[in-house]
Amino acid sequence: MDSTPLSQWLIDHEPMVRSVCFFSILIIMMLWEALSPKRPRKYTRLLRWSQNIALVFLNSFIIRLVLPLATISVALYAQQHNFGLFNKFEFHPVFAFILTIILFDMAIYWQHRIFHMVPWLWSLHKVHHVDQDIDVTTGSRFHTIEILISLLIKFSLVLVLGPPVVAIMVFEIILNATAMFNHANVALPSKLDRLLRVLLVTPDMHRVHHSTILDESNRNFGFNLSCWDRIFNSYQAQPSKGHLGMDIGVKDYTDPRTTQYLPAMLWLPFAKKPSSLRAQDVTKGN
Repeated sequence: MDSTPLSQWLIDHEPMVRSVCFFSILIIMMLWEALSPKRPRKYTRLLRWSQNIALVFLNSFIIRLVLPLATISVALYAQQHNFGLFNKFEFHPVFAFILTIILFDMAIYWQHRIFHMVPWLWSLHKVHHVDQDIDVTTGSRFHTIEILISLLIKFSLVLVLGPPVVAIMVFEIILNATAMFNHANVALPSKLDRLLRVLLVTPDMHRVHHSTILDESNRNFGFNLSCWDRIFNSYQAQPSKGHLGMDIGVKDYTDPRTTQYLPAMLWLPFAKKPSSLRAQDVTKGN
């Protein structure tokens, strides 16, 4: 599959293709949120979007400096040096492509689950969860160190499996797209939600995971395929307080000075647990 003209073009133009996909989906979901929001916002768009998107750009810059290799580069290396299961044995290209998407999606499910189980990993992942509103920008709000660890995990999996290069590229695009979709503050008709979540993680399904109730935040870890939560017994259909009544975030992290500003996000894994503080009224609004 990597030898077709289209596949080669995608590989050659990987940064541009991923950037176009990311910003296109980001803008589409932002517009959808504005037209059909599920929940009222707690903080202004200007505050949250500026800080969350700033973290995305900062992460991209630091990762390019510290770990300039992209996952696709590791996949090319594995292919050229005959590393991994798919390079050792004969697989039909289409089968290898589909299996890569499925296996990597399952790996992301377990990575996410482990980040909730191991205390020092949770201290990093908590940056994602203390966002007290959940919307499309939350889907890309991760601490820089967590991003680096996630990349190293994916690099290792690429070397073990030796997947098709274009499959890795498509998986990364799908992962970014579905993360933005299932974090979006959009109202889907209930029938459409039920239909979609047979296969995919929907915003209503994933919102449960961002509840301040610990038992609910330890549910619905999937980012793309919804089957993993059902298979591994971590599925919860709806939040106990309903989507409009539930509280988003992490208990005790209620002060926007510790949850909504970029410097605080970066320092959060190393900071002491704060006392419960009420959000200041000046940050509320449209």
